Amino acid sequence: MARLPYCHLLLALSAAALLGACATTPPEATVQVFTAQPRLAAGSTYRHERLPSQAGQPNQAELEATVDAALARAGLRRDDADGRLAVQLTTRRDEVHSPWGGGWGWGGPSVGIGIGGGSGGGFGGVGLSFPIGGGAARATQQVEVLLRDLGTGQVVFQSQARSGSGVSTALLVQAALRDFPNAPPGTLRVPLAATTVR
Repeated sequence: MARLPYCHLLLALSAAALLGACATTPPEATVQVFTAQPRLAAGSTYRHERLPSQAGQPNQAELEATVDAALARAGLRRDDADGRLAVQLTTRRDEVHSPWGGGWGWGGPSVGIGIGGGSGGGFGGVGLSFPIGGGAARATQQVEVLLRDLGTGQVVFQSQARSGSGVSTALLVQAALRDFPNAPPGTLRVPLAATTVR
């Protein structure tokens, strides 16, 4: 009878470990700025440039509106007829497949629950183990924002934001333009709010 509370304690601790393992951290984006801080006069005008492959993309206009909001905060003004800067926004989604049946390669991390037996015969034991975060593929998505001077053809700003699936592309656009135009060159991690993929 003394083993009964012990088994209950083991079950409670195992459940707590399982819940802790299943808890997810807020998603983040890796943002990389490649250019020095551009010197842009207040009121500089820009227009969007679209690649032929972007003509039929349903959310392209929505993503460009996200760019517009960020550039407006920096004092730039959209002028489709006579913009001095060209803004090119590209998105990409990649899937990395694992030949080992899990997204983590050789089996990957897993959660196990077990209850051991006592001396003198008693409870034999129960075990349960399953992978966490596994799956046949892991998806990553990336956005790139490029600003080019139409007079000289020179790229004045380039930024990329990359994250796993589970966040909207619009949030990645916001991350790529964080602190524009004062974002220094380099790489940083930017927390993102968890939203559905778009």
